[in-house]
Amino acid sequence: MSTSSNSKAVIAIHGGAGTILRSAMNSGQEQAYNDALTEILSAGQSILAAGGSALDAVAKAVSMLEDCPLFNAGKGAVYTHAGTHELDAAIMDGATLGAGAVANVAHVRNPILAARAVMENSEHILLVGAGAEEFVTQHGAELVEPAYFHTEARHAQWLRARKQEGMLLLDHDAASQAAAAEIAPIDPDNKFGTVGAVALDLHGNLAAATSTGGITNKRVGRVGDSPLIGAGCYANNRTAAISATGTGEAFMRTVAAYDISARMEYAGQSLQDAAQHVVMELLPRYHGRGGLIAIDAEGNVALPFNTEGMYRGYAKVGAPVVTAIYK
Repeated sequence: MSTSSNSKAVIAIHGGAGTILRSAMNSGQEQAYNDALTEILSAGQSILAAGGSALDAVAKAVSMLEDCPLFNAGKGAVYTHAGTHELDAAIMDGATLGAGAVANVAHVRNPILAARAVMENSEHILLVGAGAEEFVTQHGAELVEPAYFHTEARHAQWLRARKQEGMLLLDHDAASQAAAAEIAPIDPDNKFGTVGAVALDLHGNLAAATSTGGITNKRVGRVGDSPLIGAGCYANNRTAAISATGTGEAFMRTVAAYDISARMEYAGQSLQDAAQHVVMELLPRYHGRGGLIAIDAEGNVALPFNTEGMYRGYAKVGAPVVTAIYK
């Protein structure tokens, strides 16, 4: 799905990728996802239409994704091997290349807002664990008890994962037992999952944001691509804003988000060509499954994925919201 328009201001979001099968979805589940995507895109679209910044739009969109238990970020985050939650997020300003990120936080309600606090109030880019929580609390981040992140579906998913001791599937990979999950058609075992947003504002500035609960049953202390600038999140006004979702280690090895920007800046590739190459050719060489959302400096949108589905959508200022789930 791609688009271009003279009306440049636009926001795009994703809620994870995987084996999302129409046959595994009932109409209620499908409607719930489309409604959530539409509500979140509309909020970001309103910010852009009012002349707000791309940074504000992506921060708002991802914080709403974090608050929605349908997705693996914030409320509804998956469980680690120890039965805890460890959350990661990053945000980047394409105008300045300013960036902020947090990893392995366990009490921050909205990790994306914590990442922004790091970007705007410290000389650092990435803070982790207790140190990150202490810093962002001083700058207005809301802390919650770990029980806040719990959902019955994620807890049951973790219990099944513990029995099988594996974690090789994407968060939204849907096996035959997927219908047993009340909240969504997710694989009943172990998975990856991420949410993200990218935007171009009326002033011509780009921004990207990515947030995740990680992998079900992951080892305590594991960090994936989401909080790593250039891997799961990147924005540069000269090229594009990108947010990724999928097998984090493959996105890290290929520096996937930055590779799209580099292909555009140094090889003169279009956003569509660069994004397609990275997702459909480069990532599969390293067993990388997933997808990404991207917007270039001209307002073109690319949403490629190499899985059966990806929760996604975009909203141009002055145009209807567009959402999609399947190929």
